[in-house]
Amino acid sequence: MANIHDVARVAGVSISTVSYALSGKRSIAESTRRRIDDAVLQLDYRPNAGARMLKGTRTNILALSAPLHAGTYAPAHMAFVLSVVTAARKYDYDVLLLTQDEATSGLRRVARSSLVDGIILLDVSTVDVRTDLVRELGLPAAVVGIPSDTTGLICVDLDFEAAGALSVRRLTEQGHTRIGLLGQVPLVYERGSNFPARFRDGFLAEAERQGVTVGFVPSGEDAASVRNAFDALGAAVPGMTATVLNSNESVQVALLELLRQRGVSVPDDLSLISACSSFDTTHFDPPLDVIPLPADLSCARAVELTMAQLNGVVDPHVELIEPAYVDLGSTAVVP
Repeated sequence: MANIHDVARVAGVSISTVSYALSGKRSIAESTRRRIDDAVLQLDYRPNAGARMLKGTRTNILALSAPLHAGTYAPAHMAFVLSVVTAARKYDYDVLLLTQDEATSGLRRVARSSLVDGIILLDVSTVDVRTDLVRELGLPAAVVGIPSDTTGLICVDLDFEAAGALSVRRLTEQGHTRIGLLGQVPLVYERGSNFPARFRDGFLAEAERQGVTVGFVPSGEDAASVRNAFDALGAAVPGMTATVLNSNESVQVALLELLRQRGVSVPDDLSLISACSSFDTTHFDPPLDVIPLPADLSCARAVELTMAQLNGVVDPHVELIEPAYVDLGSTAVVP
Protein backbone atom coordinates (compact mmCIF):
# COMPACT_ATOMS: atom_id res chain seq x y z
CA MET A 1 0.00 0.00 0.00
CA ALA A 2 1.36 3.39 -1.01
CA ASN A 3 2.21 5.94 1.67
CA ILE A 4 3.09 9.62 1.66
CA HIS A 5 6.79 8.78 1.20
CA ASP A 6 5.92 7.04 -2.08
CA VAL A 7 3.90 10.04 -3.27
CA ALA A 8 6.79 12.37 -2.48
CA ARG A 9 9.24 10.09 -4.32
CA VAL A 10 7.12 9.78 -7.47
CA ALA A 11 6.29 13.50 -7.52
CA GLY A 12 9.91 14.44 -6.89
CA VAL A 13 9.13 16.66 -3.91
CA SER A 14 9.59 16.56 -0.14
CA ILE A 15 7.15 14.86 2.23
CA SER A 16 6.27 18.23 3.74
CA THR A 17 5.35 19.58 0.30
CA VAL A 18 2.98 16.66 -0.24
CA SER A 19 1.49 17.31 3.19
CA TYR A 20 0.96 20.99 2.42
CA ALA A 21 -0.65 20.15 -0.92
CA LEU A 22 -3.05 17.61 0.61
CA SER A 23 -4.01 19.76 3.57
CA GLY A 24 -4.15 23.08 1.74
CA LYS A 25 -2.21 24.69 4.58
CA ARG A 26 0.19 26.48 2.22
CA SER A 27 0.08 27.61 -1.40
CA ILE A 28 1.90 25.27 -3.77
CA ALA A 29 3.08 26.04 -7.31
CA GLU A 30 0.58 24.77 -9.87
CA SER A 31 3.17 22.59 -11.61
CA THR A 32 4.13 21.02 -8.28
CA ARG A 33 0.49 20.43 -7.35
CA ARG A 34 -0.10 18.70 -10.71
CA ARG A 35 2.83 16.36 -10.10
CA ILE A 36 1.46 15.53 -6.64
CA ASP A 37 -2.04 15.01 -8.05
CA ASP A 38 -0.64 12.67 -10.69
CA ALA A 39 1.34 10.72 -8.08
CA VAL A 40 -1.74 10.38 -5.83
CA LEU A 41 -3.73 9.00 -8.76
CA GLN A 42 -0.92 6.75 -9.99
CA LEU A 43 -0.32 5.23 -6.55
CA ASP A 44 -4.00 5.22 -5.50
CA TYR A 45 -2.94 7.05 -2.35
CA ARG A 46 -5.90 7.92 -0.11
CA PRO A 47 -8.24 8.17 -3.08
CA ASN A 48 -11.16 9.61 -1.13
CA ALA A 49 -9.59 11.50 1.78
CA GLY A 50 -6.86 12.81 -0.50
CA ALA A 51 -9.35 14.10 -3.04
CA ARG A 52 -11.30 15.90 -0.33
CA MET A 53 -8.20 17.51 1.10
CA LEU A 54 -7.00 18.61 -2.33
CA LYS A 55 -10.32 20.38 -2.76
CA GLY A 56 -9.93 21.97 0.66
CA THR A 57 -13.16 20.44 2.00
CA ARG A 58 -13.87 18.16 4.92
CA THR A 59 -16.95 16.53 6.36
CA ASN A 60 -16.04 17.23 10.00
CA ILE A 61 -17.13 13.69 10.88
CA LEU A 62 -15.07 10.85 12.36
CA ALA A 63 -16.08 7.21 12.08
CA LEU A 64 -15.95 5.40 15.41
CA SER A 65 -15.81 1.62 15.03
CA ALA A 66 -16.97 0.19 18.37
CA PRO A 67 -18.38 -3.28 17.72
CA LEU A 68 -20.66 -4.87 20.31
CA HIS A 69 -19.29 -8.37 20.81
CA ALA A 70 -20.74 -11.15 22.88
CA GLY A 71 -19.29 -10.53 26.34
CA THR A 72 -18.85 -6.78 25.82
CA TYR A 73 -19.26 -4.93 29.13
CA ALA A 74 -21.62 -2.15 28.05
CA PRO A 75 -20.85 0.47 30.77
CA ALA A 76 -17.11 0.42 30.07
CA HIS A 77 -17.70 0.25 26.33
CA MET A 78 -19.93 3.32 26.40
CA ALA A 79 -17.47 5.20 28.60
CA PHE A 80 -14.95 4.93 25.74
CA VAL A 81 -17.55 5.90 23.13
CA LEU A 82 -18.52 8.98 25.15
CA SER A 83 -14.87 9.91 25.62
CA VAL A 84 -14.29 9.84 21.85
CA VAL A 85 -17.40 11.95 21.23
CA THR A 86 -16.38 14.48 23.88
CA ALA A 87 -12.85 14.76 22.50
CA ALA A 88 -14.10 15.14 18.92
CA ARG A 89 -16.42 17.99 19.87
CA LYS A 90 -13.40 20.03 20.96
CA TYR A 91 -12.36 20.01 17.29
CA ASP A 92 -15.91 20.79 16.12
CA TYR A 93 -16.24 17.22 14.83
CA ASP A 94 -19.20 14.87 15.00
CA VAL A 95 -18.90 11.10 15.36
CA LEU A 96 -20.54 8.39 13.26
CA LEU A 97 -20.86 5.29 15.48
CA LEU A 98 -20.46 1.87 13.83
CA THR A 99 -21.38 -1.05 16.11
CA GLN A 100 -21.42 -4.04 13.76
CA ASP A 101 -19.59 -7.02 15.19
CA GLU A 102 -17.06 -7.17 12.35
CA ALA A 103 -17.53 -3.49 11.44
CA THR A 104 -15.56 -3.86 8.21
CA SER A 105 -18.46 -3.35 5.80
CA GLY A 106 -19.55 -0.21 7.62
CA LEU A 107 -16.04 1.20 7.64
CA ARG A 108 -15.52 0.46 3.99
CA ARG A 109 -18.88 1.98 3.07
CA VAL A 110 -18.36 5.29 4.87
CA ALA A 111 -14.76 5.56 3.65
CA ARG A 112 -15.57 4.84 0.00
CA SER A 113 -18.49 7.28 0.04
CA SER A 114 -16.34 10.05 1.56
CA LEU A 115 -18.62 10.43 4.57
CA VAL A 116 -15.81 10.76 7.13
CA ASP A 117 -12.43 12.41 7.48
CA GLY A 118 -10.90 9.84 9.81
CA ILE A 119 -11.40 6.63 11.78
CA ILE A 120 -11.09 5.62 15.44
CA LEU A 121 -11.06 1.92 16.33
CA LEU A 122 -12.16 0.71 19.77
CA ASP A 123 -12.01 -2.73 21.39
CA VAL A 124 -9.50 -4.24 18.99
CA SER A 125 -8.68 -7.93 19.15
CA THR A 126 -5.13 -9.22 19.00
CA VAL A 127 -5.89 -10.20 15.39
CA ASP A 128 -8.47 -7.77 14.04
CA VAL A 129 -9.61 -7.51 10.42
CA ARG A 130 -10.39 -3.82 10.95
CA THR A 131 -6.70 -2.97 11.28
CA ASP A 132 -5.97 -4.44 7.84
CA LEU A 133 -8.85 -2.40 6.44
CA VAL A 134 -7.53 0.81 8.03
CA ARG A 135 -4.17 0.18 6.36
CA GLU A 136 -5.93 -0.40 3.05
CA LEU A 137 -8.17 2.65 3.19
CA GLY A 138 -5.37 5.06 4.01
CA LEU A 139 -7.61 7.46 5.93
CA PRO A 140 -6.29 9.24 9.02
CA ALA A 141 -6.90 6.78 11.85
CA ALA A 142 -6.00 5.85 15.41
CA VAL A 143 -6.46 2.61 17.31
CA VAL A 144 -7.37 2.53 21.00
CA GLY A 145 -5.75 -0.76 21.94
CA ILE A 146 -2.70 -2.73 20.85
CA PRO A 147 -3.22 -5.51 18.27
CA SER A 148 -0.51 -8.11 17.75
CA ASP A 149 0.60 -6.44 14.51
CA THR A 150 0.93 -2.66 14.84
CA THR A 151 2.74 -2.16 11.51
CA GLY A 152 1.60 1.05 9.85
CA LEU A 153 -0.80 1.91 12.70
CA ILE A 154 -1.03 4.68 15.26
CA CYS A 155 -2.07 3.08 18.56
CA VAL A 156 -2.70 4.48 22.03
CA ASP A 157 -3.76 2.65 25.17
CA LEU A 158 -3.17 2.14 28.85
CA ASP A 159 -0.03 0.09 29.45
CA PHE A 160 -1.90 -2.99 30.65
CA GLU A 161 1.27 -5.05 31.03
CA ALA A 162 2.68 -2.37 33.34
CA ALA A 163 -0.63 -2.28 35.23
CA GLY A 164 -0.44 -6.02 35.83
CA ALA A 165 3.12 -5.67 37.08
CA LEU A 166 2.14 -2.70 39.27
CA SER A 167 -0.56 -4.72 41.05
CA VAL A 168 1.93 -7.46 41.88
CA ARG A 169 4.59 -5.03 43.10
CA ARG A 170 2.12 -3.24 45.34
CA LEU A 171 1.25 -6.50 47.05
CA THR A 172 4.74 -7.97 47.27
CA GLU A 173 5.96 -4.73 48.87
CA GLN A 174 3.42 -5.46 51.61
CA GLY A 175 4.76 -8.97 52.08
CA HIS A 176 2.19 -10.93 50.06
CA THR A 177 3.63 -14.04 48.44
CA ARG A 178 0.43 -15.89 47.47
CA ILE A 179 -1.70 -13.81 45.12
CA GLY A 180 -4.70 -14.64 42.95
CA LEU A 181 -5.96 -12.95 39.78
CA LEU A 182 -9.70 -13.06 39.10
CA GLY A 183 -10.14 -12.29 35.43
CA GLN A 184 -12.75 -11.28 32.88
CA VAL A 185 -15.46 -13.57 31.54
CA PRO A 186 -13.87 -16.50 29.63
CA LEU A 187 -15.41 -15.42 26.31
CA VAL A 188 -13.39 -12.20 26.34
CA TYR A 189 -10.13 -14.19 26.30
CA GLU A 190 -11.46 -16.70 23.79
CA ARG A 191 -12.30 -14.03 21.21
CA GLY A 192 -8.83 -12.52 21.49
CA SER A 193 -9.59 -9.19 23.15
CA ASN A 194 -6.19 -7.57 23.57
CA PHE A 195 -6.33 -5.83 26.95
CA PRO A 196 -7.26 -8.65 29.40
CA ALA A 197 -4.51 -10.88 28.03
CA ARG A 198 -1.99 -8.06 28.23
CA PHE A 199 -2.86 -7.42 31.88
CA ARG A 200 -2.74 -11.14 32.71
CA ASP A 201 0.63 -11.56 30.99
CA GLY A 202 2.09 -8.54 32.78
CA PHE A 203 0.79 -9.88 36.10
CA LEU A 204 2.24 -13.35 35.56
CA ALA A 205 5.59 -12.05 34.30
CA GLU A 206 6.06 -9.78 37.33
CA ALA A 207 5.05 -12.59 39.69
CA GLU A 208 7.74 -14.77 38.15
CA ARG A 209 10.32 -12.00 38.56
CA GLN A 210 9.29 -11.54 42.18
CA GLY A 211 9.30 -15.29 42.85
CA VAL A 212 5.78 -15.33 44.31
CA THR A 213 3.03 -17.93 43.93
CA VAL A 214 0.07 -16.81 41.82
CA GLY A 215 -2.97 -18.23 40.08
CA PHE A 216 -5.35 -17.00 37.41
CA VAL A 217 -9.04 -17.86 36.93
CA PRO A 218 -11.54 -16.07 34.64
CA SER A 219 -15.01 -15.50 36.05
CA GLY A 220 -18.55 -15.27 34.78
CA GLU A 221 -20.69 -12.39 36.02
CA ASP A 222 -23.43 -14.12 38.02
CA ALA A 223 -23.03 -14.84 41.74
CA ALA A 224 -22.63 -18.61 41.29
CA SER A 225 -19.89 -18.16 38.68
CA VAL A 226 -18.05 -15.69 40.89
CA ARG A 227 -18.23 -18.09 43.84
CA ASN A 228 -16.95 -21.01 41.74
CA ALA A 229 -14.15 -18.93 40.22
CA PHE A 230 -13.02 -17.59 43.59
CA ASP A 231 -13.04 -21.09 45.10
CA ALA A 232 -11.03 -22.38 42.13
CA LEU A 233 -8.56 -19.55 42.67
CA GLY A 234 -8.24 -20.43 46.34
CA ALA A 235 -7.58 -24.07 45.42
CA ALA A 236 -4.91 -23.00 42.91
CA VAL A 237 -3.22 -20.71 45.46
CA PRO A 238 -3.56 -22.29 48.91
CA GLY A 239 -3.16 -19.72 51.66
CA MET A 240 -3.95 -16.84 49.28
CA THR A 241 -3.66 -13.51 51.12
CA ALA A 242 -4.43 -11.13 48.25
CA THR A 243 -6.56 -11.08 45.10
CA VAL A 244 -6.38 -8.78 42.08
CA LEU A 245 -9.69 -8.18 40.33
CA ASN A 246 -9.30 -7.52 36.61
CA SER A 247 -13.03 -7.94 36.07
CA ASN A 248 -16.29 -6.09 35.58
CA GLU A 249 -18.09 -4.16 38.31
CA SER A 250 -20.76 -6.82 38.78
CA VAL A 251 -18.09 -9.45 39.48
CA GLN A 252 -16.41 -7.27 42.09
CA VAL A 253 -19.71 -6.48 43.80
CA ALA A 254 -20.58 -10.17 43.89
CA LEU A 255 -17.20 -11.07 45.33
CA LEU A 256 -17.49 -8.51 48.12
CA GLU A 257 -20.90 -9.93 49.01
CA LEU A 258 -19.47 -13.47 49.01
CA LEU A 259 -16.66 -12.40 51.33
CA ARG A 260 -19.16 -10.79 53.71
CA GLN A 261 -21.20 -13.97 53.77
CA ARG A 262 -18.09 -15.95 54.62
CA GLY A 263 -16.92 -13.52 57.28
CA VAL A 264 -13.75 -12.61 55.35
CA SER A 265 -12.57 -9.10 56.27
CA VAL A 266 -10.95 -6.78 53.70
CA PRO A 267 -8.08 -6.04 54.08
CA ASP A 268 -7.43 -7.82 57.39
CA ASP A 269 -8.04 -11.33 56.02
CA LEU A 270 -7.70 -10.67 52.30
CA SER A 271 -6.22 -7.72 50.40
CA LEU A 272 -8.04 -6.68 47.22
CA ILE A 273 -7.08 -4.53 44.23
CA SER A 274 -9.51 -3.46 41.49
CA ALA A 275 -7.36 -3.37 38.37
CA CYS A 276 -7.95 -1.43 35.14
CA SER A 277 -11.46 -0.44 36.17
CA SER A 278 -13.49 2.24 34.41
CA PHE A 279 -15.98 2.50 37.29
CA ASP A 280 -15.87 4.20 40.68
CA THR A 281 -14.75 1.88 43.49
CA THR A 282 -15.24 4.39 46.30
CA HIS A 283 -18.89 3.38 46.72
CA PHE A 284 -17.99 -0.26 47.40
CA ASP A 285 -18.08 -1.56 50.96
CA PRO A 286 -15.22 -1.38 51.62
CA PRO A 287 -13.83 0.94 48.91
CA LEU A 288 -11.23 -0.86 46.81
CA ASP A 289 -7.75 0.27 45.82
CA VAL A 290 -7.86 0.81 42.08
CA ILE A 291 -5.65 1.08 39.03
CA PRO A 292 -7.98 3.24 36.89
CA LEU A 293 -8.70 2.65 33.22
CA PRO A 294 -8.48 6.21 31.83
CA ALA A 295 -10.90 6.14 28.90
CA ASP A 296 -10.79 9.93 28.67
CA LEU A 297 -7.00 10.04 28.30
CA SER A 298 -6.63 7.30 25.70
CA CYS A 299 -9.61 8.43 23.62
CA ALA A 300 -8.67 12.12 23.73
CA ARG A 301 -5.17 11.23 22.55
CA ALA A 302 -6.54 9.00 19.77
CA VAL A 303 -8.71 11.85 18.49
CA GLU A 304 -5.78 14.28 18.77
CA LEU A 305 -3.56 11.97 16.73
CA THR A 306 -6.26 11.52 14.09
CA MET A 307 -6.71 15.27 13.77
CA ALA A 308 -2.94 15.70 13.52
CA GLN A 309 -2.92 13.37 10.51
CA LEU A 310 -5.50 15.56 8.80
CA ASN A 311 -3.09 18.48 9.10
CA GLY A 312 0.19 16.78 8.30
CA VAL A 313 2.30 13.66 8.65
CA VAL A 314 2.25 11.51 11.79
CA ASP A 315 4.46 8.43 11.66
CA PRO A 316 2.98 5.11 12.81
CA HIS A 317 3.78 4.42 16.45
CA VAL A 318 2.45 3.04 19.73
CA GLU A 319 1.79 5.26 22.76
CA LEU A 320 1.28 3.67 26.17
CA ILE A 321 -0.27 5.53 29.11
CA GLU A 322 1.47 4.84 32.41
CA PRO A 323 -0.86 3.27 34.99
CA ALA A 324 -1.57 4.99 38.30
CA TYR A 325 -2.42 3.47 41.68
CA VAL A 326 -5.13 4.90 43.95
CA ASP A 327 -4.88 3.74 47.58
CA LEU A 328 -8.30 3.45 49.23
CA GLY A 329 -7.29 1.14 52.06
CA SER A 330 -8.20 -2.31 50.71
CA THR A 331 -4.68 -3.76 50.98
CA ALA A 332 -2.64 -4.33 54.11
CA VAL A 333 0.81 -5.47 55.15
CA VAL A 334 1.01 -9.20 55.87
CA PRO A 335 1.39 -9.67 59.66
